[in-house]
Amino acid sequence: MAQPDLFSSAAPDPAAQRVAELHRVLHHHAHRYYVLDEPEIPDAEYDRLFKELQALEAAHPHLLTPDSPTLRVGGKALDAFEKVRHRVPMLSIRTETDIEATGALNFDARVRRELGLAEADPPVEYVAELKFDGLAINLRYENGVLVQAATRGDGEIGEDVTPNIRTIGQIPLKLPADAPAVLEVRGEVYMRRDDFDRLNEQQREKIAQGQRNEKTYVNPRNAAAGAVRQLDSTIARQRPLSFFAYGWGEVTPVEQGGPDFQTQYEALLTLKSWGFPVSARTTLARGAQALVAFHQEVGQERDSLPFDIDGVVYKVNSLALQKALGFVTREPRWAVAHKYPAQEQLTTVLDIDVQVGRTGKLTPVAKLAPVFVGNVTVTNATLHNEDETRRKDVRIGDTVIVRRAGDVIPEVVSVLLERRVAGAAQFTMPAHCPICGSAAVREEGEANHRCTGGLFCGAQRKQAILHYAQRRAVDIENLGEKLVDQLVDGGIIKTLPDLYRMGFTALVALDRMAEKSAQNVLDSLEKAKHTTLPRFLFGLGIRHVGEATAKDLARHFGKLDAIMDASVEQLLEVNDVGPVVAQSIRTFFEQPHNREVVEQLRACGVHWEEGEPAARAPRPLTGKTIVLTGTLPSLSRDEAKDLLEAAGAKVAGSVSKKTDYVVAGAEAGSKLDKARELGVAVLDEDGLRALLAQEPAA
Repeated sequence: MAQPDLFSSAAPDPAAQRVAELHRVLHHHAHRYYVLDEPEIPDAEYDRLFKELQALEAAHPHLLTPDSPTLRVGGKALDAFEKVRHRVPMLSIRTETDIEATGALNFDARVRRELGLAEADPPVEYVAELKFDGLAINLRYENGVLVQAATRGDGEIGEDVTPNIRTIGQIPLKLPADAPAVLEVRGEVYMRRDDFDRLNEQQREKIAQGQRNEKTYVNPRNAAAGAVRQLDSTIARQRPLSFFAYGWGEVTPVEQGGPDFQTQYEALLTLKSWGFPVSARTTLARGAQALVAFHQEVGQERDSLPFDIDGVVYKVNSLALQKALGFVTREPRWAVAHKYPAQEQLTTVLDIDVQVGRTGKLTPVAKLAPVFVGNVTVTNATLHNEDETRRKDVRIGDTVIVRRAGDVIPEVVSVLLERRVAGAAQFTMPAHCPICGSAAVREEGEANHRCTGGLFCGAQRKQAILHYAQRRAVDIENLGEKLVDQLVDGGIIKTLPDLYRMGFTALVALDRMAEKSAQNVLDSLEKAKHTTLPRFLFGLGIRHVGEATAKDLARHFGKLDAIMDASVEQLLEVNDVGPVVAQSIRTFFEQPHNREVVEQLRACGVHWEEGEPAARAPRPLTGKTIVLTGTLPSLSRDEAKDLLEAAGAKVAGSVSKKTDYVVAGAEAGSKLDKARELGVAVLDEDGLRALLAQEPAA
């Protein structure tokens, strides 16, 4: 791509001058945002300037240059990657397998021996840095402009991934004027843990929506490497990648005006001054003990870092000493990678249990043959839910890779299918809660199964009591979390009615419970017996029934018995109650033990005012079935669904002859094709809003 001189004063061109100014401003603010994390302008202002530059480049194509900020958005997909021969080989460094302090001591001893230093000689100065768990990249700049980015490959020949690397906001596209004419910067492309978690959450949502070609990623390194090696840079741009610089390749020689670096650390500071992100954890260390301290300190911080590392790296700081030490079998004698204990290990799945959480969520858990990983012995690993268990295809008897990082619950990363035992059965979530035997249900659009015995299930007992007693529900003063823990753990309370049955003697016998405090609790319980129907409904903890829905239910039906006996169709007539909420209410009251708890609470004296049902206002879309597909301009899928359900419509997941409307946004897929095939009316967002604004039929 030819690069015109945008700064020439020979023939002033207003468009060229404005493009040059936008380049300068956008590069400045991108550096403030991505590298320094100190933005100076709002995102909306940056977007406005960016769009202005796009418009100018579209009107004047000759002004589009390789350093344009607009090239970060990605471009045409490649058929294949071009091969790149590195002008200076990207050599690997030796790995110190001794993960204890002696690993650092041994490296320092080797360096001193190679340099011929005696024990009385001063300590060697090193640069100590993190060993990032990502993908090594070589960035080539010519006359201050990024012209090529290549993977390490085999060290001699890599792959040209320039379009993908341009999408990474932390990598400068243009360098300041004091940068050398030729500069190759080497560093690591990686993915932060929080970005990785968000990416996988998005992937799970796509999978739940039936997008079969989507998958979740094993770990941040694989996700980053996969993004860099995408042939379509618009896809790479959707992956949140980051970058750290730690070295260099070819650089303009000193005699030709290049930089005269004396030390590794000086070079890193200079790279930072040219706009490259350099890890703040990079430090100078004098002597072996300083290396040991660095290894230990980083080891303690490792799990709290925002990105993955698998060790630290020590490099002799003096470039003159590096040259004197030289290489052995293509590895520098002046550097070493000092590893930490692995956070992934192989083990065997002995069984798969199902645990029930405080909110009723059922989680499959792999029971493992004990394995030491991440500095602890692991015997359990979460499988998240049935979909994840089946996607990873984890079965009893399988050999699996287990990962643990910090305080995060260990998880199964993948299965070694080649080691699978014959006849291993696929996991299926049980139909009933393993704690209380209540039905286990999975609502439409949900990834998790849940126990329906909220008022009865032992696993949910504390959560149910605290929810019932909170101020916005039945409002039982003096009944806090610590007291509930004692009451449940001591076997005094098993269900909500037991609150009203416990006596003074049982309370006084608890730790730190004086007579006056015990009496205050009993007085609060007595006072809370008189409540309102909405508060009582909310206090029952029915899934999806918040305060507003509880009020709508009470207003609509007037009496609790009418709510308990209502069908799904009758519940759908309530304002803001859609199919998911209606089914949740119906499922709750279909459980005999839930109804029994309600009757026992009434028998204990819990009461409220009841009245006649409110006059029922018709809703404009009652009886209509609508399907959503694609991305709407201003409404999310959930927002559109809520509006439709509030208007009485049923929102379906597939198109059929019974579908009344399909609401289609950008990138609508097969559902739109199906609607056209069946002759179903298709609406955009404006059409949807017009439909919602209709007056209800008389």
